[in-house]
Amino acid sequence: MATWQCISGCGACCNLDPKDRPDLADYLTADELQKYLSMVGSDGWCINFDQLNRKCTIYEQRPRFCRVEPETFYDMFGVEPEELDEFAIACCEENIESVYGERSLEILRFEQAVN
Repeated sequence: MATWQCISGCGACCNLDPKDRPDLADYLTADELQKYLSMVGSDGWCINFDQLNRKCTIYEQRPRFCRVEPETFYDMFGVEPEELDEFAIACCEENIESVYGERSLEILRFEQAVN
């Protein structure tokens, strides 16, 4: 079974454009939604994402909704811990493909890492 892992130098999840995530209010608390929206830059990317180096500048202090952890995904999406890998992999694949393309280096690196 595949195990989810984040790949460095990707950052597809840091593309926060609310137009691409119309259901934010379904899984974020009111405070989290306000925080989320405050993090969206004019280009749709997180203001804490260093696009040149493709790194989060607040990684250790990032909000709960930026963390792929069993309790977070259970609270937000109702995903049982034993389903987390499969769910997170599917989310990343969809997000990476939408941001970088289905034949991008990022998706190839991700698929190699999780398989």
